[in-house]
Amino acid sequence: MSEHIHTTDGHAHGEHEGLTKKKIWQVFGILLLITVVEFFIALWVLPHGYMSHMVGNIIYIALTILKAFYIVAYFMHLKYEKLGLQLSLTVTFIFIIYFIVLLLIEGGYLQLHMPFQ
Repeated sequence: MSEHIHTTDGHAHGEHEGLTKKKIWQVFGILLLITVVEFFIALWVLPHGYMSHMVGNIIYIALTILKAFYIVAYFMHLKYEKLGLQLSLTVTFIFIIYFIVLLLIEGGYLQLHMPFQ
């Protein structure tokens, strides 16, 4: 009978490596920086009139989506999953957002064109 000795010394762990302490602190720093930028815009830029509220809202939405990406990708470990799972979750999320936008548009249409008595 042949003996099989399993050692982990020669195996490559690049794909299944996960988060290191350095990467956790990098992601934390990025999330902290995005949050500081959001607070700066909310507490200094918008009140002093350097930016319109419409532009401020668009920037908030973009920064929030960026923060959500980092949280899902690194802390929920989606970055290390297979491409099929990533795509299925992303497409589902896009359709949910699309349907919410459609419902909001249609709800506004009915309110404008079919007022209740």
